[in-house]
Amino acid sequence: MYAIDLHAHTRFFHGRRSLGDRYDPLGVRLLAEVARRRGLDGVATTNHDYYTAFDPSPAVATLPGIEITTDRGHVLVVGPDPPAATKPGALSPVEAVALAHDRDCAAIVAHPFRNSTVRELEEVPFDAIEVNGKHPRSQPLVEQLADERDLPLVGGSDAHYPFEVGRAYTVVEADRLTPASVVDAIRDGRVSATVSRTGFDSLLRRAYRTIHDRKGVIDAIDRPTPGVGTPPGEEETADR
Repeated sequence: MYAIDLHAHTRFFHGRRSLGDRYDPLGVRLLAEVARRRGLDGVATTNHDYYTAFDPSPAVATLPGIEITTDRGHVLVVGPDPPAATKPGALSPVEAVALAHDRDCAAIVAHPFRNSTVRELEEVPFDAIEVNGKHPRSQPLVEQLADERDLPLVGGSDAHYPFEVGRAYTVVEADRLTPASVVDAIRDGRVSATVSRTGFDSLLRRAYRTIHDRKGVIDAIDRPTPGVGTPPGEEETADR
């Protein structure tokens, strides 16, 4: 059994690719060290619309990945050979999944209830759905969606700062930890999502909820997507 954060970024900013390329090697080392300190066995580097091969970390395994910005939202691609770069908004979710599968990677619906309508596409052959560490209040909705689609759940922190690693992670049942074995475990359903409930993680989640509310990327469930809605059992709290 291995614990892996399947959604992390090596930089805390978007754009300025040339500047980021210089920062990325440091970023991945910091991600790996924090993952080690939190007891994880691995972390996937899933930068927005590009993948860079990093030197192996002595702290934990670093798995290849990319977060593709499709025309309906984000799709995580994790596995042995993710695409080196994609143009934001150029691919549909169907095309992103096909690209992932052609390269022997798993395709995962990222944060399905935040700034995304990817979840509405019932016929796209995704391999899993993510419980995102930035707002796990949506976990009951994500679990319901996964049950409806008969897909496994995985966990990822969506870390842009190293200290965020491990807020949510994936427990993988495998004999050894390799990109290919993680893909096989996801497709076979030998994975489960875990959310960290430490006081520090709870503080981070409250901060991100405030940020996302102000940005308008989390709305009530009865509003047009993208939106997150109120998880079952929390309606009264949300109305206060």
